[in-house]
Amino acid sequence: MVNTILFDLDGTLLPMDIKVFEKVYFGSLSRHFSDKHDLKSFVDLIWGATKAMVANTEHRTNEEVFMEAMKLSVNEQLDEYKFRFNHFYQTDFDAVRQSVSRNEDILSAVKILKEKGYQLVIATNPMFPRLAIKKRIDWAGLDIGDFSYVTSFEDNHYCKPQPKFYQEVLNEIGKTPSECLMVGNDTYEDMVAGKLNIATYLIEDHAIVREHALEPTYHGTYKDFLRFVEDLPKID
Repeated sequence: MVNTILFDLDGTLLPMDIKVFEKVYFGSLSRHFSDKHDLKSFVDLIWGATKAMVANTEHRTNEEVFMEAMKLSVNEQLDEYKFRFNHFYQTDFDAVRQSVSRNEDILSAVKILKEKGYQLVIATNPMFPRLAIKKRIDWAGLDIGDFSYVTSFEDNHYCKPQPKFYQEVLNEIGKTPSECLMVGNDTYEDMVAGKLNIATYLIEDHAIVREHALEPTYHGTYKDFLRFVEDLPKID
């Protein structure tokens, strides 16, 4: 029986215009490195390290893999780059807030699930540091304290769509696949949880449709998901 709900963050708990997010994010971040890179070369640097992180299947944190890939390009400047990244997330990362909004239906669904006794987990793709994830949870209108586990760049060892990402989450929260429901808006990266026999729910409002889309167990809009949650039984 399902007693735990795993939530994606961006585009699920946090409605987002991904194109605006990427434009503002890279524009703001790149200004912290404007003395070292033009925008294109900087974006290429970040995407290259990100791809290495997504492809990794070894038991190394995403932060370790990302920084190792960065070091291949920046060498002895890595510590300075780390300092600038941290400063950005403490300050100018807030600029990307303009690309997100709140949805009352998903907020109501989370409240109902909590009241019914479900364990709540944020299984966001752990490409961002804890601080950036905490800020995005706040922007969504949610309290990080309502979630028993939140994935992050510093703590997790795999990224979506690696099935190992979901297995690590299960291991960390001590749950079996049959006890969990994964809720997300990505037709592949979130729905791949189904390969571990985790039930899935595709939120369609901000759906990201991939070439290798997987069939969800359930699907619907935010309003449909709210009705779905209202019909779920309480957890004893």
